[in-house]
Amino acid sequence: MLRAIVDARLAFGTGDVPVAALVLDENGAVIGTGRNERELRHDPTAHAEVLALREAAAARDDWHLEGCTLVVTLEPCVMCAGAILAARVPRVVFGAWDEKAGAAGSVYDVLRDQRLNHRVEVFAGVRAEDCAELLLDFFRAKR
Repeated sequence: MLRAIVDARLAFGTGDVPVAALVLDENGAVIGTGRNERELRHDPTAHAEVLALREAAAARDDWHLEGCTLVVTLEPCVMCAGAILAARVPRVVFGAWDEKAGAAGSVYDVLRDQRLNHRVEVFAGVRAEDCAELLLDFFRAKR
């Protein structure tokens, strides 16, 4: 999570919300990274999780990311939860809760929805205060 927090700080330079994600393989090696780049790329899908999943799939030359873990500083949204499910990622570790758009247990629980064909083990609140502080700093500066 510490690496994701450091990466999230880079978003301050592009005006993006400071969120970053890492995909770890079965051995704990980082095979994909991403940070929010919606403003930078003018792309509404350029969320940290999506970019990290794309990079990990390219590194593996396979979109199936079974055995991997996604680590992200903010609870994934519905779009990102869908991408996580599609990639068959079995574990997600996140920092801060997203009480407005979270899809891993706060507003929605897409990742563990029994109606879907894949469910994800979720570890929430890892370094939550540090992750939340990044977001608070960003939005304070915007006001």
